[in-house]
Amino acid sequence: MVPPPQISPQRPHSPTTNSPDFAQIASKALQTGLVTGTIGAFGGASYGIFRASTPVIFAISSSIKWFIFGSTYMGSKSLIWHTWGGEENLNPSDFIKAGGAAGGVTGIVAGILRGRSFILPGMVVFGTLGAGSSFFAQKLKINEPKTSTSWLDSKWSPMKRLTDKEYEEKLAEKLLRLDAEIAIIDENIESLKASRQDSSSPDDKAKREGRTS
Repeated sequence: MVPPPQISPQRPHSPTTNSPDFAQIASKALQTGLVTGTIGAFGGASYGIFRASTPVIFAISSSIKWFIFGSTYMGSKSLIWHTWGGEENLNPSDFIKAGGAAGGVTGIVAGILRGRSFILPGMVVFGTLGAGSSFFAQKLKINEPKTSTSWLDSKWSPMKRLTDKEYEEKLAEKLLRLDAEIAIIDENIESLKASRQDSSSPDDKAKREGRTS
């Protein structure tokens, strides 16, 4: 007898987890770095002109540094948002914590560029700036009006905003008027037909009498 083939038990497929969208995070970080790098270039050039030195060197150096700072901060913050469940699932406290943590990472990078002795002060300064900017951003977001006003809501407007129920009532009223007008038109058509038949009946009788005679 041939032994039956042994079927190895299949392992259940583990649910796939959503991998971080690093392309989107990197794109946002690079865009922020370009903005901060441009601002840093203008600031470095102004500083070089103020010191009566070579503004081009100061502009390039400042642009590179602030590009690194801006991209590091936004990349770190976006990655923290994604790790904590996404931007839409965070509360104001989480945004402030993420801003402070991203600022701390940026401070570490700034300290590495300037020297090890600047790492701890850089973490404190950039972390405070990141948390503070996130705090004020959340305050502005909370205080902004949620309901948008329109010129239709003004009492001086000749037009009035209708609700869905009011619009349905207006539409039903217009349909009833249209049905009534159609019924009146049908009655007029029938009366015209009847009057035309009455007017043509004497002529028919005369023709018939002429034929018989």
